[in-house]
Amino acid sequence: MASVMVTCGSWGVGWLPYAQASVLARSALVLPLRAETLGVVICTLLLAVGTVLMFRAWLRLRQGTQELGDQALGLMRRAAWMWSAPMLLSFPILSQDVYSYLGQGRLMHSGLSPYENGVSQLPGWFAQGADSLWAESSSPYGPLFLMYARMAYYISGGVPEYGVLMMRLIAVAGVALCIYAIPRLAQKLGGDPSWTLWVSVVNPLFLMNMVGGVHNDGLMLGGVLLAFLLVYRKHHVLGSVFMALSIAIKPVMLLALPFLGLAMLMPEARLRSKIRVWLLITVLTAVILTALGAVTGLWFGWIRGMASSGDAAFPYAPVGLFGLLVGWIGSFFGASVGSTADVVYALFKVISMAIIAFLALRKPAGNPLLYTGYALGASVLLAPIIQPWYLLWLIPFFALGKKFSVTRERLLYMLCMVLAIAGVVDQLSVGQWFSLVWMRIFAALVGLLCVAYMVFVDAKTAPLFGHRGRRLGPRTRKFFRIPDPEEMRQRDRDATG
Repeated sequence: MASVMVTCGSWGVGWLPYAQASVLARSALVLPLRAETLGVVICTLLLAVGTVLMFRAWLRLRQGTQELGDQALGLMRRAAWMWSAPMLLSFPILSQDVYSYLGQGRLMHSGLSPYENGVSQLPGWFAQGADSLWAESSSPYGPLFLMYARMAYYISGGVPEYGVLMMRLIAVAGVALCIYAIPRLAQKLGGDPSWTLWVSVVNPLFLMNMVGGVHNDGLMLGGVLLAFLLVYRKHHVLGSVFMALSIAIKPVMLLALPFLGLAMLMPEARLRSKIRVWLLITVLTAVILTALGAVTGLWFGWIRGMASSGDAAFPYAPVGLFGLLVGWIGSFFGASVGSTADVVYALFKVISMAIIAFLALRKPAGNPLLYTGYALGASVLLAPIIQPWYLLWLIPFFALGKKFSVTRERLLYMLCMVLAIAGVVDQLSVGQWFSLVWMRIFAALVGLLCVAYMVFVDAKTAPLFGHRGRRLGPRTRKFFRIPDPEEMRQRDRDATG
């Protein structure tokens, strides 16, 4: 039910471009939800409350399956698909990146390289839904994904809804890969398959971003996890191929390549053995990327795209803000704010690379999956730009690599809920007719009040956060017409007596 609420809410406040080719933007069914005050308020409520209820259902699912043992895994899989199914019909939520994907596919279809041109080179690009923040940025994606984006644009004929449907197919494929690989990796490493799947994939933040938000990160992540699974099963070449294909979707996964090599070796392996394995998988990856570059005509433009990723965005991450602060201080001495900040960002990139090198060369080597999580975490936390869904890259690797303490679990639950509400608030697409500021304040208050109720008041979920919770008083129950549980039980006893 909560997933249905999120889907229905997206029809009013999700991302929908008002391009001439759109089949729904001006329909009699959708327009009142997006252009009339009552429709927008109701859809905002549905999206915010539905998001929180999905998290409540997620927490209650874990509570209800803890004693089921092996049977819990099947329930987790079914929950992931049941909660995803309604969102197949949603408008994109939490992000409008899918329209940038289609814009880059359109660039390729027009004979332009997305690594050398932004979508702003296209006529009518803004009406097609691409975010103006990235309009002049080069693509950070690999040639395999861009080849699919071109096909999706061509098949959709430029109709945004059909293009989103095409992109959602690979988003769902990414979820399927994660559902397949994560429990099997957990079993291989002696972990709890149902808990690992629950915390990483059944997590509403994951499903809302990957299925509802139509991100390609799920496919990238699923490919990397499948690569590790194949390597642990001694299929080293096939695992390396899937890692290369994941890199061809999003090149940032180059950071996982050395740790895939570690998974092929014993923890005590010598440096010579590590270098030999790294050379072999690097050569195989280079061959696959070269072949894809030749087929698409993009060659190695992704290197430039990856290096400049995020240049157009405001650097609101801790490192980004620190760089701006140093740049501002430097401006008093005649230095350029931007140039000084770039030096700071470069320094932190060097630090993150040093951390990754240390993890790769350490002897004895630790858990390769956990080290992959550390490497990705270093690259994310020490970057000037952090997107909320980057957390989703890290959760599976940490869940597979080490056992969470109770405190860390609680912090993770809270962080996921807050990020989901922040995503809802940030991505409300209602600016055409309404005050976006007030709608965001409204959504934030509703969402945060619901979260506070779950954490501190709800007798079912509050214990998960270390609180006893409290039962609703008789006046509150009477106001909201909520029957008292004891009265209900007595009524049942009388009926059966």
